[in-house]
Amino acid sequence: VQLQASGGGLVQPGGSLRLSCAASGFTLEYYAITWFRQVPGKEREGVSCIASSTGDTEYADPVKGRFTVSKDNHKNEAYLQMDSLAADDTAVYYCAARHSWDCSLFYDQDYWGQGTLVTVSS
Repeated sequence: VQLQASGGGLVQPGGSLRLSCAASGFTLEYYAITWFRQVPGKEREGVSCIASSTGDTEYADPVKGRFTVSKDNHKNEAYLQMDSLAADDTAVYYCAARHSWDCSLFYDQDYWGQGTLVTVSS
């Protein structure tokens, strides 16, 4: 069982990045996906999640209107499209999966991927 996050990198303020989260060893169709981020010295925070069955989504206030979470069950992947990036978005981003029909930024997770670093800087 593995989650592999990718797509991080260096981007200028106002730019965009798309993070991917590939699952292996289990079927994402039955799992809610949550994206978290963490800055060194700060607590990890939930950024966005998408439910397994309904496709319902939730976003943290700082990213509402700028980030979009999605899931492709056929590819067994999830995505986080990040637009209008700002310096405050700089963090290590993690994807996580929970065997649940719904999602919440505050649920415990069953599986975690390794992080991918996003740096927003000019």
